[in-house]
Amino acid sequence: MKKKFIPVNVPKIFKNEKKFVTQALKTNWISSEGPFVRKFEKEFSDFNKKRYGVAVSNGTAALEIAIKCLGLKKGSEVLIPAFSIISTTNAVIKNNLKPVLVDCDLDTWNMNVNETIKKISKKTKAIIITHIYGLPVDLNKILKIARKKKIIIIEDTAEVIGLKYNNKICGSFGDISTFSFYANKHITTGEGGMICTNVKRYFERSKSFRNLSFSKSYFDRFNHSEISWNYRMSNLQAAMGCGQLKNIKWIIKRKREIGNLYYKSLKNNKNIILQKNSTKYAQNIYWVFGVLLKNNIAISKKEMMKKLLRKKIGTRPFFLSMNKQKIYKKLGLFKNIKMPNSEYLSKNGFYLPSGIGIKNQEINYIIKNLLKILS
Repeated sequence: MKKKFIPVNVPKIFKNEKKFVTQALKTNWISSEGPFVRKFEKEFSDFNKKRYGVAVSNGTAALEIAIKCLGLKKGSEVLIPAFSIISTTNAVIKNNLKPVLVDCDLDTWNMNVNETIKKISKKTKAIIITHIYGLPVDLNKILKIARKKKIIIIEDTAEVIGLKYNNKICGSFGDISTFSFYANKHITTGEGGMICTNVKRYFERSKSFRNLSFSKSYFDRFNHSEISWNYRMSNLQAAMGCGQLKNIKWIIKRKREIGNLYYKSLKNNKNIILQKNSTKYAQNIYWVFGVLLKNNIAISKKEMMKKLLRKKIGTRPFFLSMNKQKIYKKLGLFKNIKMPNSEYLSKNGFYLPSGIGIKNQEINYIIKNLLKILS
């Protein structure tokens, strides 16, 4: 029998999603004005222990709006992880601010706490804390100094929905927090994102910036007060999000089961490094399961990914370190800046199929073939 291809992500759709989306269709509420948008915002912000939620079109939009609504002066510095999706830097640049890179550590793959603190200057007005792949940044020291220096924390929680840091949910720590509901995230609306905050001013500005800053006047609607975007979420997407959120506990449990299956079988292999399964402050939630090849191994990441592909196993390379991005070189950003750990992860890391739709027998097949190649 021919082996079926195993993609890096297979989402899972439950009964409630179909029920709620059908309800939205039957009532003709399909745009961003529909009642499921408000319902999803309320339920999701409550889940993350925040007062306000603003649903948007994707996680990148959430970051862009979150930064814009802070109203920082042009040229202000924002500390960001070097090892992250490019959206992080793009959102800073788009808002006419200066991104300052922070390298990651090799244990958690998150931004290094001590280096973050060292890079704080008088020009630092915000820090984007991005929790990477399944473990949170060790927040306490950064939060303490940020409060002291009145630096705003943007908590990018796109990859760890439902994860807890010291028994408190990630996304609840930021002055403003952002989330993604792309198909491979812990809960999905296909595409989509959310901004959560306790600050009413950020909430009001976020609502305006996602919706072209229309006038509040019924008679003067098309007189726009600021440059902003159409980054709305539809009622159909929000209906799906409401359904997904009802299963978040099961999803987190299953994600950890998937991660632990891989971890137990691969942790003793001398040719690879894995992200920690747990730390003193968190248990890995495994958005994805990453594998980092050691420098002395004979096979390259690219060749490893090719060999797995021949076995019908999909993989994805790790994020490319920001200082190595083509576009930023063209723009003259991050000149002569080295991020050794982020660059090492970019060069040698890839992740394996780990969507909640994957079957245990498929995981075992992947492990068997990976270990064979590594041997």
